[in-house]
Amino acid sequence: MNGNDATLLVVRAAHFAAEKHVGQRRKGENAEPYFNHVADVAVRIAEATEGADAALVAAGYLHDTIEDQNVTHAELVARFGLDVADLVAEVTDDKRLAKPERKRLQIEHAAHASPRAKMLKLADKCSNLTAILGSPPPDWPLLRRQEYFEWAHAVVAGCRGVNPRLEAQFDALYARRGDLALAMTEANV
Repeated sequence: MNGNDATLLVVRAAHFAAEKHVGQRRKGENAEPYFNHVADVAVRIAEATEGADAALVAAGYLHDTIEDQNVTHAELVARFGLDVADLVAEVTDDKRLAKPERKRLQIEHAAHASPRAKMLKLADKCSNLTAILGSPPPDWPLLRRQEYFEWAHAVVAGCRGVNPRLEAQFDALYARRGDLALAMTEANV
C-alpha cells in the first residue's frame, strides 16, 4: 500500500468510527466521547509501529464497531478490506455470551491471537487503564477498578512478545494500580 492509500485508509476508518460512535460516551466520570478511546488506541498503535502498519491503525479506530455498533464483518471488508476486518473480528467479544464468559475467553484467546491482534489488544488495555486512572466510572467501587486492572494484566500476559513499546506502556500503567486506592481516599475526604 502506498502512502496515499495508507493515509486514505486511516482517515476513512477514523471518519467511519466517529460516525458509528457519535452518541456513545465513556463510562468515566467525565463521560468523554467514546471516539476519544478509539482514537487513543489508534494513536498508540501508530506510535508503537512508527506508522508502518496503516491497516492496524485503521483497525484501532474500528476495533469496537462490530462489538458495540452492530457493524458486520462483511461491511468492514467492503469498506476497509479483509485485513482490517479480520483484525477487528479477532479482538471482538461475542456479546451473546455472559460478561464473565467473555472476560474469561479474552484471557484464553490472547495467547493464540495473531501478533497484530495482540498489539491491538495491548493498545486497548493501555487506553482502558489510562481511563480508569484518570476518569473512572463513578459507580465502580475500588474493588471493581482493582479487578479490572488484574483482569487486564491476565489478558496482556498472553499478548507479550509483540511490541516492547506497548508492553512498557502497559507495565507503567499497571504499576500505578496503587493510585486507585489513593484516588478513592482523596475522593472521600
